[in-house]
Amino acid sequence: MGKHVGRIEEFTLHSNELNEDMTLMVYTPANYSPLYKYNILIAQDGKDYFTLGRIGSTTDKLLAANEMQNTIIVGIPYKDVKDRWEKYHPDGSKNSAYIRFLAHELTPYIDEKYPSYQMGMGRALIGDSLAATVSLMTALSYPHTFGKVIMQSPYVDEKVIKKVEEFSQPSFLSLYHVIGTKETEVPTTGGEKKNFIEPNRALHTLMKEKGFSVYYEEFEGTHTWTYWQPDLKQALPKMLS
Repeated sequence: MGKHVGRIEEFTLHSNELNEDMTLMVYTPANYSPLYKYNILIAQDGKDYFTLGRIGSTTDKLLAANEMQNTIIVGIPYKDVKDRWEKYHPDGSKNSAYIRFLAHELTPYIDEKYPSYQMGMGRALIGDSLAATVSLMTALSYPHTFGKVIMQSPYVDEKVIKKVEEFSQPSFLSLYHVIGTKETEVPTTGGEKKNFIEPNRALHTLMKEKGFSVYYEEFEGTHTWTYWQPDLKQALPKMLS
């Protein structure tokens, strides 16, 4: 198994949009070589995806089995719960700046540093809960830059629905969308509990009506990594093979 283990390195990228240094956790596959080209997968909740989601070891196995294409994963950790809300939530004070950071600062940095395809369909965004929300909103804002989104139990509100309603280029995006049937009382940062399943069903209905290419599934479970982690074994090959 040893020869199939990728590397995870940490880098710091200064963001003018956010006026702060951003930590990046970058996974490169075991066979990494500048002679190949790679898909890029950008993970919001980056540290959670590597630790709780075990996305690195899952990718190692999928690549070794030829079940997904060569992919570099760029994880962006959040500092704390408040920082996460401000950047990921549609009402967050840093939400617009974070989305611009992904498109205007992180993407050029990755394109310069790694041999990627440098086109929308070669770049995917992934996130869980609010991290899924900001991933979707980023792709809707920059569909030429990010062509694929993996959404695990996204938070959906009126702003998300409105953005999807107003989006005029559904053919530019390929989406993966899962939600748990027991996500009826999800604790949120603000302290209240919210029903996630009904807004997600409404989002899916709207996406189908608008002609998005979307894989949608409801899993038997709640709003936790217990379900998102094993789901990656399905999500990654579906979106990156």
